[in-house]
Amino acid sequence: MKIVLQRVKEASVAVDGRTVGRIGRGVCLLVGVEKGDGEVDAEFLARKAVELRIFPDADGKMNLSLGDIGGEVLAVSQFTLAGSVRKGRRPSFDGAEEPARAAELFRYFVGAVEALGIAVETGVFQALMDVHILNDGPVTFVLESRKTAASRDEG
Repeated sequence: MKIVLQRVKEASVAVDGRTVGRIGRGVCLLVGVEKGDGEVDAEFLARKAVELRIFPDADGKMNLSLGDIGGEVLAVSQFTLAGSVRKGRRPSFDGAEEPARAAELFRYFVGAVEALGIAVETGVFQALMDVHILNDGPVTFVLESRKTAASRDEG
């Protein structure tokens, strides 16, 4: 799984001009599911996104997590994150998980975040969405479950 995490002051997602998800302070998570991903990947990234200390403390240092600030999550499925642009000029999506399994793992990921006590809003799987993000910072990180799996015990 790959996630683009953006710290936000607020974010929303609309489908066909209708807002389907809206949050205040927190993070917007663009979530890509790749072939071979499983529940372990979803749980690892849910915990990482919730516990990552990316919010400023009283001294302005990035020292607080999403849970520490009572933040929210806007999770948006984005299969293009599983794409490759290594060859040619047209992206290849051979690495993207098939839609039914990707939807299942995305829902599992959302449930894992909620199980950690965080309120989650989502977009609509496979819909054309307008995502409105008011970046805070900007602060953006790319989280990847496979590249970080080997170092899980390191922190």
